[in-house]
Amino acid sequence: MLDAKARGRSKDSVSCAHKSECLSDHHLVPKDEPRNRAIVDGGMLVKEVASRLWMMIRLLFLLVVANGAPVLAKKLFGNRFSLALDSGTKGPDSQALFGASKTVRGVLLSVLVTAIGARLVGLGYKIGALIGSAAMSGDLFSSFLKRRMQLPISSRAVGLDQIPESLFPLLVCRRPLSLTIPDIALTVAAFFVGEILISRVLYKLHVRDRPY
Repeated sequence: MLDAKARGRSKDSVSCAHKSECLSDHHLVPKDEPRNRAIVDGGMLVKEVASRLWMMIRLLFLLVVANGAPVLAKKLFGNRFSLALDSGTKGPDSQALFGASKTVRGVLLSVLVTAIGARLVGLGYKIGALIGSAAMSGDLFSSFLKRRMQLPISSRAVGLDQIPESLFPLLVCRRPLSLTIPDIALTVAAFFVGEILISRVLYKLHVRDRPY
């Protein structure tokens, strides 16, 4: 009987000791730890958003450089070194493959200038050359479709004039630059709007022959 009471008292004392230990541990946790953790999480989120935004800005800059280089080259050199990329070849529909406005000069200058531009913004020559090449591929793809649609050379086709030349480079850079689908979608949308606005400005400055 005495042994049972002693064991009961022992259990009670162990339980009380455990409770007091838990209470003391609870008091050791800083009250503002959740707030500090929220501040740290918020800071990491801001840092991630800023990093994504900076990447988008650099990509937009390179897309403008890649697609603007042929236009600037035409303004500076006129018809000099303007060998047509398709050499006048026509398809089964008797239409040019790309048109006389797509030149070897424009493609080479786009790749070269974009590679240099990428080096200046910290993405490296290789990424720049990749973006320039893909942008020109997108531009040629647009021209090929426009010729099949029997649209005149240098005619306007909203969407077709902006999306391939911005989407192709972002797709080929998706893995090297760890781009997400939202990154690509937002950058294409920003380029779409920016290209239309910039084209009008360049037309007023007499850099472009047309406001598109």
